[in-house]
Amino acid sequence: AAIWVRVSTDRQHEHNQIPDLERLCEHRGWQITRRYEIADASAYKGEHRQALRRMLDDAHRGEFSVLVVWAVDRLCRQGIEELLRLIRELRERNVSLVSHQEPWLNGSDATTELLAAVAAWVARQESVRRSERIRAGLARRRAQGKPMGGAASKRGRDTRPRRTEGYTQAWARRKAAQ
Repeated sequence: AAIWVRVSTDRQHEHNQIPDLERLCEHRGWQITRRYEIADASAYKGEHRQALRRMLDDAHRGEFSVLVVWAVDRLCRQGIEELLRLIRELRERNVSLVSHQEPWLNGSDATTELLAAVAAWVARQESVRRSERIRAGLARRRAQGKPMGGAASKRGRDTRPRRTEGYTQAWARRKAAQ
C-alpha cells in the first residue's frame, strides 16, 4: 500500500492523518511501501501535481496496489472530472483507492464513480466557499481600515510594513479610558 497525506497550509500538520492511515493499513494487513507526504500545497491551486504524477508513475511500475488517503479531498479539489480521471488512472494501473473517511469508495465501479462525483463536487464547493469567506473578511477589514495580513512570510520578515495605526489608536483609547 501507499499512503497519500496532504495539508494545505504550513499551519496544518500531516501527522494528524498518518496514524489513522497506518492503523487502517495494519488492520487490513497491508504493508506500506510508499509514502507521499505533501505539506503546504493547495490542491485547489494544483500545487500538488508533481507529487501526483510521481505517485501515478510509481503505481504504473507496480510499487503498490492500494492507495490509501485520509479523504478524497486530500487527493484533489478540482472537481468531478479530475477525481474520476484519477480513479480511472489508478484502476488502469491495477491500484485501488481507499479512503479512511469515505468507506463507500470500496464499492462497485459504477457506485464508486457516482459517489466520488458527489464527493468531488462537495469538496470543490467547500473550497470555493472558503475562498469567498476569506475574500469577504479581507474586504471588510480593508473597508474598516484595519491592518491586513496574517502570518509572517516564509522568507522571514514581511515584505511590506504592516499598518499599525488601528492598534495604536485602540491602545490610546484604552489608556484614556483608564
